[in-house]
Amino acid sequence: MGEVLRVEKLEAWYGPIRALHGIDLRLEEGRIATLLGANGAGKTTTLRAICGMLKTRGTIRFAGTGIERLSTEDIVRLGVAHVPDGRGTFLDLTTEENLRLGGYARRDRASLVAGVERMYGYFPKLKQRRHQQAGTLSGGEQQMLAVARALMLGPRLLLLDEPSFGLAPLVVASIFEILRAINREEKVSILLVEQNAALALELADHAFLLETGRIVVSGEAATMRENETIRRSYLGY
Repeated sequence: MGEVLRVEKLEAWYGPIRALHGIDLRLEEGRIATLLGANGAGKTTTLRAICGMLKTRGTIRFAGTGIERLSTEDIVRLGVAHVPDGRGTFLDLTTEENLRLGGYARRDRASLVAGVERMYGYFPKLKQRRHQQAGTLSGGEQQMLAVARALMLGPRLLLLDEPSFGLAPLVVASIFEILRAINREEKVSILLVEQNAALALELADHAFLLETGRIVVSGEAATMRENETIRRSYLGY
């Protein structure tokens, strides 16, 4: 199984402030990895750096291609989709208009229609709300829409930032079950930032623990889940 993502010696800046200090990580094709750590550890920054949204130094390779000098738009076209924190849906558009906008790169109408219907298969609640303005959806439905819109691009890699934030536990469980199905059936690799460490480690194959812009621990998610020292010292449960 090949690598879909390899990051080496990655540094990133917000203006003069360096937020990442030489991160190394890799993700195999078809797998799920999670970035864990406290607020300010560098998790969201890592996703933004991969997407070309920050000044960086180091190597970022997607499916063997160096992308560290590409624009965000070109990285998306290669097959990297990003669902940021805050969801980023177009609130004045309907659910279906959001999905169609997500599939803007599809070349023909039949492919676009098929993509929308496939998303409705994963997210039946969105089909019920297809003509409803996105701004009137519940928080959970907006998160589902944000994920579905990103998947309309047909990505090989999905970057997810805090998909459980502000949502009820039952809604979170439903979204994570859908993510598991998408990974299994669509073969989409996932790099997940998530404050709920226990939930993230249940979903992921591999985990990276960040502290002040550095990876301090990495390994198989199942191993980290069972390591009491790591759980108590870093993950808070």
